[in-house]
Amino acid sequence: MISGHDVIPSHNILFITLDSLRFDTARSVLHAGRSPNLARILPGGNWEERRALGTYTFPAHMSFFAGWLPTPARPGRPSRLLACRSPNGATIGERTYVFDAPDIVSGLAGLGYRTVCIGGVEFFSHLTPLGSVLPALFQESHWHRRMSADEPDSTRHQVDVALRILDGHPKDRRLLLFLNVSATHMPTHFYLPGQSQDSWESQCAALAYADAELGRLFDALPSLGPWLGLICADHGEAYGEDGWTGHSISHPTVWAVPYAETVIPAATR
Repeated sequence: MISGHDVIPSHNILFITLDSLRFDTARSVLHAGRSPNLARILPGGNWEERRALGTYTFPAHMSFFAGWLPTPARPGRPSRLLACRSPNGATIGERTYVFDAPDIVSGLAGLGYRTVCIGGVEFFSHLTPLGSVLPALFQESHWHRRMSADEPDSTRHQVDVALRILDGHPKDRRLLLFLNVSATHMPTHFYLPGQSQDSWESQCAALAYADAELGRLFDALPSLGPWLGLICADHGEAYGEDGWTGHSISHPTVWAVPYAETVIPAATR
């Protein structure tokens, strides 16, 4: 496991949430060779199965930004990678980097990080007061309807913005770059031509699409130095299992999510 003290404040941070992505979807797409770009940065080339901290986007991300990432799928309470100072702190251990801040985003900003949010689903849209809460944690936030879940080419537009940010970012300042990838959130049926209903198969196709675009981002990262990579889903999605459909429900298909924490080294010249 990575120690927070080994990567903060020395490393940039890439935090990607693949919205609504089920663990079994991520694993199947990976093993089928349809997410090669994620495969090359995942530790050991594999996803870890973890448990979501919310059944929909808003509570899950509020937990993330407070320092609670998806929890291990097996019993035990290992120490967290990041945390905000707490008088109890049962999951704060030697590897935990603790911020004296209300959230890890402002904590990183206090260390000199530039904090940037590239939104996807409506909770990052600024279209409503509620849709402004999460992006307001960051110094900069970017969102356009082209990045929303209703746009079949959303990840391309998100990565285009990310690349512009990287291109203009000074190498001597650390960066927190957060992306909420909306492509894996419903609707996903348009990733399978001729389909009109979302399905497990269409979410697989959505992830394969997103992976192809994320590859451009992964290629560009090392030029700015070393990175801590955090990649996970916020929750999963039910596609008719036990009569359940969607998320915001308590069902194993919603709780089981993919997770990875990894180090992406700086370019060597």
